[in-house]
Amino acid sequence: MTETTADPRPVSAGRAYFAAFLDVSGRPCAVVGGGPIAAQKADALLRSGARVRVIAPELCATLAGQAQRGEIEYRAKRFSADDLDGVELAVTATGDAEVNAAVAAESRARRILVNSVDDPRNSTFIMPAVVDRLPLQIAIGSGGAAPVVARRLRALIEATVPAAFGRLAAFAGRYRAASKRRFPDSTRRRRFWEGVFDGPIAQMVFSGRDQSAAEAIEQSLAQRDGAGDKPPGSVFLVGGGPGNPELLTLRAMRALQLADVVLYDHLVAREIVDLARRDAERIYVGKQSSRHALPQQDINLQMVKLARQGKCVVRLKGGDPYIFGRGGEEIETLAANGIGFEVVPGITAAAGVAAYAGIPLTHRDYAHSCVFVTGHRKDGSLELNWSALTQPKQTVVIYMGVLGLAQFTEKLIEHGLPHGTPAAIVERGTLPGQRVAVGTLATLPGIAAREQFKPPSLVIVGDVVRLRSRLAWFEPGE
Repeated sequence: MTETTADPRPVSAGRAYFAAFLDVSGRPCAVVGGGPIAAQKADALLRSGARVRVIAPELCATLAGQAQRGEIEYRAKRFSADDLDGVELAVTATGDAEVNAAVAAESRARRILVNSVDDPRNSTFIMPAVVDRLPLQIAIGSGGAAPVVARRLRALIEATVPAAFGRLAAFAGRYRAASKRRFPDSTRRRRFWEGVFDGPIAQMVFSGRDQSAAEAIEQSLAQRDGAGDKPPGSVFLVGGGPGNPELLTLRAMRALQLADVVLYDHLVAREIVDLARRDAERIYVGKQSSRHALPQQDINLQMVKLARQGKCVVRLKGGDPYIFGRGGEEIETLAANGIGFEVVPGITAAAGVAAYAGIPLTHRDYAHSCVFVTGHRKDGSLELNWSALTQPKQTVVIYMGVLGLAQFTEKLIEHGLPHGTPAAIVERGTLPGQRVAVGTLATLPGIAAREQFKPPSLVIVGDVVRLRSRLAWFEPGE
């Protein structure tokens, strides 16, 4: 075994590494060690196309399986210098400081790149935490000073960078040569690609409409400067969730960051509207009871008008746009006018508010089904299938039911639900100002009136309400 020597270079939090991506496809690489960490490093090399040789007396289950399948070359022995013959890159993860130092020393002597796990002094390169969105890759390194911090940052990026960015990168790569021919000047070419990435073509790729995206970019590349119409815009119909900004979906967040203009409702929290990109135009089109900022038909036509101006429009609605949000009506108008659109679901108020109120909507001992109804109909009536709403072991959730609460509970009792059926009303659910009152079908209207509950409030009827006394967890601030 080669004599080991420590690398005299000091390790500091300020050391700067040269960041690079190595092409190891088809190249021989060695991993010294047979445990789970060695398996992680071997897997990373395999996914990059390397030919991997593993040297260790014993292997963990993952490496043993790879050896049996012939995915790796396995040498069942302790490390010796000849194990690096023909190798271009080495990783050592044995847990034995002496062995790791020996691998590092031999690698340096042979001018082989070497990484000694958690030992920057014996490494000529470090393996960063990587977010894979192939062909797009994001690598995070801490210079060996704080690998856990790098992994935490990777987790944050994983949660905020959708896999669709990989598809977008691959799509752009197919047209890179064509864009160079069309725009020899690098500045003009950059502006072209910024328009692609910020506009409807990227949204087509994100939505899986690759053929439409291909046709649009080929049309753009074929146009002369200033020729052709402005590219058509698109509309995101986005569910803003029950109110708490942290319950917004990642897809909704990304749509807001892409928006040129946001049309938002009364039920959408201001903090959510503020998540739109800074220069986006914000237009309030909310409806509060019977007071409408804009009639529904005008909202529909405004979306069409803005999209035809080439803008990315976000129609931001509370809860889920397809659950009592008139989303279907709005999408019908877009489809009839040939406007591209995407629907981004949101956490509907029933699910979000009930969870924050400590009331599960279903439970094996209390409710086998759940029904959502709205307290307001298009014509102002309250004609519902009451017999279907009064089935046993069922939860009924009433959206926008504050104003008609007395009539609603009276009808449920009239059609068979006992007076003592548990019921709750939740105001401003999921928000710091959340209020919850619990009673029965007979008492809840009086409680709501006495406590002056106001919209937006949700009513929950059923035996699951009994669980709130044990399951309530959210303690809103003052």
